[in-house]
Amino acid sequence: MTNADSVLNAHAAIEQATNRELPVRFRLHKRIPPGSGLGGASSDAATTLRGIAVLYGLDVDLAPIAAQLGADVPFFLKGGKAMAQGRGERLTQLPDELAWFAIAWPRIELSTADVYQAWDDVKGELPNQLRRAAELVEPRLRDLAHTLGPEWQMTGSGSAFFVRCQTQQEAAALTAGKELWTAVTRAIGPWA
Repeated sequence: MTNADSVLNAHAAIEQATNRELPVRFRLHKRIPPGSGLGGASSDAATTLRGIAVLYGLDVDLAPIAAQLGADVPFFLKGGKAMAQGRGERLTQLPDELAWFAIAWPRIELSTADVYQAWDDVKGELPNQLRRAAELVEPRLRDLAHTLGPEWQMTGSGSAFFVRCQTQQEAAALTAGKELWTAVTRAIGPWA
């Protein structure tokens, strides 16, 4: 699903759940690379639900609407740090920790569906059980992971990698000079 599709699907889902038209125009400015495992489409869907609910003053439980849109959408309704179980719809909020993250994306778009299908064949091990499956779908990720080093972990179903840092400067140093799309970001707590 594309990011624009996720926004339009969320809009249609909240209209259906409230049984009313909720006219709104969208302008989507993306800074999260597509197919990177960073939750861009899911966060767009969650933001759409929250935005429309606030805009129209809706008293509606967004969680079941979010769950029908995608496994990660319920998490993005709340944010912060959480342990996800099931398809991702059962969330246990965890204590937030201040941290900075360096992110590197090789400009390789992976299909989440393809990675999960490959996972059925290869399974995986911690910390990211999908990494072996992602490497099966896209073998270049194995070389990238080796080049980055063992402290870097793959995001979700890939293809980006991240490393936790103590400071913004440390994260910036880890991304400097890489011939990849890179970003430095920090953890934030829940907003709902």
